[in-house]
Amino acid sequence: MIPGTLPPVLTIDGPSGSGKGTVSRRVADALRWHLLDSGALYRVLAHAAHAAGIATAESGELIRLARTMPVAFTRTADGEERVLLAGRDVTCAMRTEECGSRASEIAVLPAVREGLKALQRDFRRPPGLVADGRDMGTVIFPDAALKIFLTASVEERAQRRYKQLKEKGLNATLHSLFQDITARDERDQKRAVSPLQPAPDAVVLDTTGMPVAQAVARILELARTRFIQTVPGH
Repeated sequence: MIPGTLPPVLTIDGPSGSGKGTVSRRVADALRWHLLDSGALYRVLAHAAHAAGIATAESGELIRLARTMPVAFTRTADGEERVLLAGRDVTCAMRTEECGSRASEIAVLPAVREGLKALQRDFRRPPGLVADGRDMGTVIFPDAALKIFLTASVEERAQRRYKQLKEKGLNATLHSLFQDITARDERDQKRAVSPLQPAPDAVVLDTTGMPVAQAVARILELARTRFIQTVPGH
C-alpha cells in the first residue's frame, strides 16, 4: 500500500437473509482481510439497550451507548466467531429474532446511525477490509473500490434463516420469518436516513438458487480485478 493512502475496502450490502454474512466471511478469509459485520454492531447495541432497560424512544441514551459500548469481535481456537460486550460473550443473545427486530427498529434512528459511524470506520485497517451491511457502500465507505449488493427472494431468505435457526437449536416458523423479513425490508427501504438500496456503482448479485461457493467465486473474481496489487494471487 502506498504511504498516506487508505487500506482498500470491499463492501457487501443487502437485505436480511441474502447471504451477505456467510459470503462476506468467506471472501474476507480468502483475501486475508479484516471483516466488519456492521449488522452485529446494531444487534449488540439493541441487546445492550434492552439489558439496560433503554427504550427505543430514548434516543439520547441510545446514542450515548452507541458511542461508548465496549464491543469486541474475536474467534475461538476452531475459528468460530464470538462477540464480546464488556468482556462478556453475547453471541447467542444477539442472534435471536427478537434482538434482530429490535436492531432493525433502532437502525432507523438517524442519530444512532451517526453514533456508530466512527466505530464502523475504525475497522478499516491494512491489508484491507470486507464490510458487510446495509449501507456500507452508500454511507460508511462511499469510496470503496468494489461494492457488491446481494439480494434474493423473500421466500428463499426465509428458508435460509429457518435453517440457520434450526441448526442452532432455536425455535422459529417459516411463516413468522417470512413476515419478519418482509417487515424489516420495508423498514430498511423506507427509512429517511441510509435506506437499503444499491450504491449507483454497485454490482448487483441475485443469490436466489445460487450456491454460496458460486457467489464467493464471482466476488473474488471481481476483487482480483479491482485490487490487483493488494489481494492474494497477484
